[in-house]
Amino acid sequence: MKRLVLNISFLLVIKLASFGQNVTVTSAFDSARIYIGDQIRYILTVEQPADLHLTLPVFKDSLMKNIEILSGPLSDTIRSGDGRLKITDKYLVTSFDSGYYQVPPMYAELKNNEGIKRFYSDYAQLEVMRVLIAPADSTLKIYDIIRPYRAPVTIGEIIPWVLAAALVAALIWYVLRLVKKFRKKEKGVEEVIINEPAHIIAFRELERLRNDQVWQKGEIKLYYTRLTEILRQYLENRYNVFSLELTTAETLDALVKTGFKRDEHYDKLRSILSGADLVKFAKHNPEPTENDLHFQNSWDFVQLTKEEVKAMEEKPGTLKTGEVKE
Repeated sequence: MKRLVLNISFLLVIKLASFGQNVTVTSAFDSARIYIGDQIRYILTVEQPADLHLTLPVFKDSLMKNIEILSGPLSDTIRSGDGRLKITDKYLVTSFDSGYYQVPPMYAELKNNEGIKRFYSDYAQLEVMRVLIAPADSTLKIYDIIRPYRAPVTIGEIIPWVLAAALVAALIWYVLRLVKKFRKKEKGVEEVIINEPAHIIAFRELERLRNDQVWQKGEIKLYYTRLTEILRQYLENRYNVFSLELTTAETLDALVKTGFKRDEHYDKLRSILSGADLVKFAKHNPEPTENDLHFQNSWDFVQLTKEEVKAMEEKPGTLKTGEVKE
C-alpha cells in the first residue's frame, strides 16, 4: 500500500514537471524606452498544449503604479500543427511619470482536482524619459525666446465658418426678397386695371374656335372640349361657378344655387354640356349640323345671359390702364 502511494506521487510529480516544461509564459513591452505620454503595447504570451485549460489575469486600469492601461486586453489564439496553442493578450499602455519601471512577472494558472499551479513569466522592463528641451546647465548659453507654436487650420475648423457664412447670405437674400415684395409703391403712383366683361372674353374665344375650323378637320373631341371650356370659363367669370373640375350635373346644380332659373337658357346650357359629354366619353360622332347647332346655342346662351355693363365715364383724375400719375 505504501509503495502504491509512492508510485502515484512520483507519477504526479513527473506529470506536473512535464506540464511545466510544455508551458511557457512571457511578458514584455514592444519598446524598452518611451517618452512621457507615448503609447506602447504590453504583450502577455502563453504557449501551451491544446488540452490544458489555463487562465490569464485581466488588468483594468493599470499594470502597476504610474503605468496606465488605455485599452485591452486584445486577445488572439493561434493553434499550431503539433497540437499546441499560442495565446496572446495585448494592452495599450502609457505613462506620465518618468523613471525606470519593472512590471512583476505575470502568470498562467492551472486549476484541477489536484490543486492550483501557476506558470510565471520574467520581469518586464520599461524606461519612461522626459523630453530634453534645454541643456542641463542653461546658463552656459543664452537662447532666443521661442514663439508660440501655430497649429495648421483643419477642414473641420473651416467647415462651420463656411456653413455659417452661407446661412447668413441666404438670410440676407431672403430679407431682401421680402423687402422688395412688400415695399410700398412711390407716393402718388396708382395703377387701375380694367377687367374685360365675361361675355367679351367668351365671344372672342368662340370666334377663335369658329375660325380654327376644328371639327371640319376631323378633330371632333377637341372641338367639344374647347367649346365646353369656353362656357365653363364664362360661368366662372359671370356667376362665380368654378366648374372646370366639375361634372355636368355638378355644374348645373352650382349654377342654380346662384339664383339662375331653370328656364330655356338653363335647358340650352344643359343640352350643350350633355352633347359634349357624349362626344368626349361615349365616342358619339355627331352630324355637322349638330356641331353648328351646339356652337350657335353657346353663342346665344352667352348673348342672352350677359351682364349689362355701363360705359365707364372718364372723370378728372381717373387713370386708364398703364397710365401713371405724375
